[in-house]
Amino acid sequence: MNKKTLIYLPIIIAFSLCIGMWIGKIYFKNSFDNLLLDNISSKNIKIDPINKLQSILYYIQNEYVDTINTDSLINKAIIALLQQLDPHSIYITPAEYEEMNDPLEGEFDGIGVEFSIQNDTIVIMNTIIGGPSEKLGIMAGDRIIKVNDSTVAGIGITNNKVMKLLKGPKGTKVKVSVKRGKLPKLLHFTIIRDKIPMYSIDAAMITAPKVGYIKIARFAKTTPDEFHEALTKLLNSGMQKLIIDVRGNGGGYMDAAISIADEFLKKGELIVYTEGKAQPKHEYKATDFGIAENIKLVVLIDEWSASASEILAGAIQDNDRGFIIGRKSFGKGLVQEPITFNDGSSIRLTIARYHTPSGRCIQRSYKTAMEKYYTDILFRSDSLDSVDLKTAPKYRTKKGRIVYGNGGITPDFKVSFNNKELPDFFYKIADQSLIYQFAFYYSDQHRSEFKKFNSWKQLDLHLQNSNLSTEFIKYINKYGFNPTMKDWDKVKQIVINQLRAYIIRNIFDDEGFYSIILESDDAYKKALQVLNY
Repeated sequence: MNKKTLIYLPIIIAFSLCIGMWIGKIYFKNSFDNLLLDNISSKNIKIDPINKLQSILYYIQNEYVDTINTDSLINKAIIALLQQLDPHSIYITPAEYEEMNDPLEGEFDGIGVEFSIQNDTIVIMNTIIGGPSEKLGIMAGDRIIKVNDSTVAGIGITNNKVMKLLKGPKGTKVKVSVKRGKLPKLLHFTIIRDKIPMYSIDAAMITAPKVGYIKIARFAKTTPDEFHEALTKLLNSGMQKLIIDVRGNGGGYMDAAISIADEFLKKGELIVYTEGKAQPKHEYKATDFGIAENIKLVVLIDEWSASASEILAGAIQDNDRGFIIGRKSFGKGLVQEPITFNDGSSIRLTIARYHTPSGRCIQRSYKTAMEKYYTDILFRSDSLDSVDLKTAPKYRTKKGRIVYGNGGITPDFKVSFNNKELPDFFYKIADQSLIYQFAFYYSDQHRSEFKKFNSWKQLDLHLQNSNLSTEFIKYINKYGFNPTMKDWDKVKQIVINQLRAYIIRNIFDDEGFYSIILESDDAYKKALQVLNY
């Protein structure tokens, strides 16, 4: 069996299960009966595994004691098959395909709103400028009570159900009835769905004199163009140093990460290479495209930075182009090739591994305990996040600095997980999302007042002179939290900063949110130090 056959064996088996069952039932029942008998009785004959699987499925369908859903059985078989390979080879049903691909395509068909479910009610957080909802006058703070005359409030609706109700092909209509403020009657809108852009750059701004900050949420098709535009704008504003934040960014398209790395590297410098058993080594090198080859650079990562985020961080680190700050990245370095079937389902099969320019394999091990691959990341601590300098394989950057393997990208400057001096109640109110919930409640109560401010900076000045601290303490008292003055003093500034940020995001935009949230961000503060600011 050649290498190509081995690579595509899972696809062949899954496809054969479907085709074999259909052909066997409709056209060749006798032949299948003979094949089944042959496979059962021929104990000394080597059986083709694909025929064996066809026979078992046929036997179950015709002889099993209960009626079964054949499609469901096949789907489960394919899923189980791929799970034996690695954590990232997956089967995607037709229903899941669009949902998984929308964030990477950079746009989707819908009504153009950002929403949140509060108290079992769909609340419009923002309308997308130029989208169909904004054009009709739907506003932030509106509550969606009905969709197509069916009540959606107070029924335990989920985010997925909301998406299914509001998304749909361009040109189709959906009726929504909303409750606005103190108006006694519902407002009714018929919205014609349209293409809605989905941006991957959450923030691009000057955060300190000559220091730029760009937050990348995902690596989508549109990310290189968005990033180039943001980079150009910041350079034109006098930026000489840049902080790229990919914390919490689970990746996306490899080409997007390569394009962004190309902005900073000189022509011919290696960005990443891929290699697999049936895939020859393929190198991706920088071109003369870059417009920021000389600015000082820092990349922020954490344990949820994966795949394309790690490609970018590894390229910058191994070429000594900048420094990496934060915590060790996820360690996802497997290349998936998508195969789509005519029913709309698909599989993504791992065919190669990513390697950084120094030769490090980004993928962390999954061979000994596949079931712990994802759960381990949830329980990382400063000790688990540390690199064992004695056992970890060593690699050298372009200038000879030592970097370490064993999966993921180890930062040049590490930032601890939590400040152990903070009182326990702070983590409890954070875990219960009470800071976020109060910010929404407070924004909603004062929305008409806050909308009168011309900018987020004006609103922020108002918030800093308000009674946020007193109001928040009253709010968490209702949930059983009554911190001492000593404990509150330890966390007051952190909580107030987060409240300011979330309130401003509810009323204005992400730029104000990040400007405030970075004030108490240890990784960001370390980046400023490294950039000699």
